[in-house]
Amino acid sequence: MNATHGPRRLLLATLIAASVGLAATGCAKSETPAVGSGDGQAAQVAQTPTDAASSTASGCTLQSYGATKIDLKDAVVGFSQSEKEANPFRIAETQSIKDEAAKLGVKKLLTTNAQSQLSKQISDIQDMLNQGAQLLIVAPLNSDGLQPALAAAAAKHVPVITVDRKINATACKDYLAFIGSNFVEQGKRAADALIQATGGTGKVAILLGASGNNVTTDRTSGFVDELKAKAPGLEIVAQQTGEFARDKGQQVMEQLIQSKPEITAVYAENDEMGLGAVTALKGAGKKPGKDVMVVSIDGTRNAVQALAAGEYNGVIESNPRFGPLAFATAQKFFSGEAIPQDIVITDRAYDAANAAASVAGAY
Repeated sequence: MNATHGPRRLLLATLIAASVGLAATGCAKSETPAVGSGDGQAAQVAQTPTDAASSTASGCTLQSYGATKIDLKDAVVGFSQSEKEANPFRIAETQSIKDEAAKLGVKKLLTTNAQSQLSKQISDIQDMLNQGAQLLIVAPLNSDGLQPALAAAAAKHVPVITVDRKINATACKDYLAFIGSNFVEQGKRAADALIQATGGTGKVAILLGASGNNVTTDRTSGFVDELKAKAPGLEIVAQQTGEFARDKGQQVMEQLIQSKPEITAVYAENDEMGLGAVTALKGAGKKPGKDVMVVSIDGTRNAVQALAAGEYNGVIESNPRFGPLAFATAQKFFSGEAIPQDIVITDRAYDAANAAASVAGAY
């Protein structure tokens, strides 16, 4: 886990101030992430318009949320992780929260891990509330199902910031704000990378993420729509879930090599599944990156290294280092400023030209 240096933190604070200021005046804007932007060290803000149906035009405030002003240095903060920390994304995400809490001198940080069980995540959040949590940062397992936990937080007027995955709930009531990537845009950018690698023709297999969350849904729709619009010669011949896991991605790819030997390209909705596919392709005597093109999303160090080694054809980053942005958002909120419903970060793209020089900055 690389430290985020002073200048980057200053940039992050400036961007936070700008984004919240725009939201407060009702002039929030949407930005398209730039290919190759950033260095993988800190999540940067690209503001999206708030939903007038679920929050005020000026954003959510202490008063509208019904929360009480607190100083984070005197506060108990809870972080609910949804999945076991065997995945590099989850490791980096949790560490980022811990690092920023320590940097700010948060009085007490409670951390839990739901081990991919929705019922446990609900009980984890309720337990942290019972331990006096005054702010919750939640990485949801699914977009639906957290209502009992959200209701418990709302009853105590405890703000909830969600990271990485959106929840199907009402902003400024059930939760304060969502911080994460534009997953539809990630899918589109992955499609563009695969179009470039294949020349726009071939047979494509999609390794889908876990069901029940907006990440999988959005990364799939963005990719499929982009292929339809730009490369009708790239035919999707298989879509099968790999559950965002390397071993499952390898298993699915091994099966597809047998059932769909015509596959010439793979789109994996996270790096772990993509790396599993690479192992399967090698085991079948194929050359990943040459015989079968591989593109995935996340930006883990292993995937970027595979890209640098020519065994991959493109990686779209999904930055997990939410700590600085989550706590900066909380500080703005508790100081009385309005917070927009969605805070969308910019993610870089890795390709053959920048992969070798970018390995050190990947997580």
